[in-house]
Amino acid sequence: MARGQGINQELSGVLNELWKLDVNRMKPGKDYKINLQGKAGFVAEGSNNARDSARAPLFSYVDEKKLKSMDTYAHFISLLDNYEMSTGVTEHVTKEELQENHLFLDAILKTEVMKVLSLQCAHRYLVRKGLAKSDPAQFKSQLYDIWFNLYRRDKSGGEDSCGFEHVFVGETKHGKEIMGLHNWVQFYHQEKNNHVDYKGYKARNNKDTPDEDDHVLNLQFSWNGLVKPVGSCFIGVSPEFEVALFTIVFFLSDERVTKVTVKVDEYLLEIVVYRFGRSIGTSYPKMISSNNRDF
Repeated sequence: MARGQGINQELSGVLNELWKLDVNRMKPGKDYKINLQGKAGFVAEGSNNARDSARAPLFSYVDEKKLKSMDTYAHFISLLDNYEMSTGVTEHVTKEELQENHLFLDAILKTEVMKVLSLQCAHRYLVRKGLAKSDPAQFKSQLYDIWFNLYRRDKSGGEDSCGFEHVFVGETKHGKEIMGLHNWVQFYHQEKNNHVDYKGYKARNNKDTPDEDDHVLNLQFSWNGLVKPVGSCFIGVSPEFEVALFTIVFFLSDERVTKVTVKVDEYLLEIVVYRFGRSIGTSYPKMISSNNRDF
């Protein structure tokens, strides 16, 4: 891709401001180490058979002490066991889980990333376009609706899903297909507990290989025996950065699907957000290039 072609420059500027403020981003090679190993193979549609091109886990090391010492990660981790895995199974939110949702939002709203989102650069960008609430309390309520409001993903059952569950925790469709699970912390925890088996990385179209210090990765894995042929997630970034980024893109359009190309740090990315009414259905980054190879 030629320099600047198709890139949303205004949005890239906002996201780079947030990137610089993401002080809770973990440092590759120091706070965590990943082992990319081999390139993942082809998986036929509907199949759960995949060649394992990675005998070892993706994460060879994570500084859990540092991870759990940061409020946003600690509150984020407390949310990961709050959901039923399969769609079609009605979610029942306890008072404790409801409180955990609010504690997480309160924690991320205290960070510089979210302060900028809610009060300065990014939020003004959204308010100026008439897309977000200008009052901080209203904005938190808006965030709750986008990420935590339950909706019916499987029309045969009750309210069985929400944006947070799908994107950050992951779920399965009738126990037969992996949906979501685009978060590195959840991936690490599931891998540590032997629920996730990393199968290898997915190269970009030009067949270039990723680096172990890349903060975005396209990958293949199995989760409780089900295979996701290709998934993508940020690596090492904070929960607040991901919430801010996907929230901004969610607000950009009322269309069911919003796809936008941005340059964040050294990464050329396509950010994809699907709407589910007034909430996020799914959202994820797709690596187009890194380390300036295509520039």
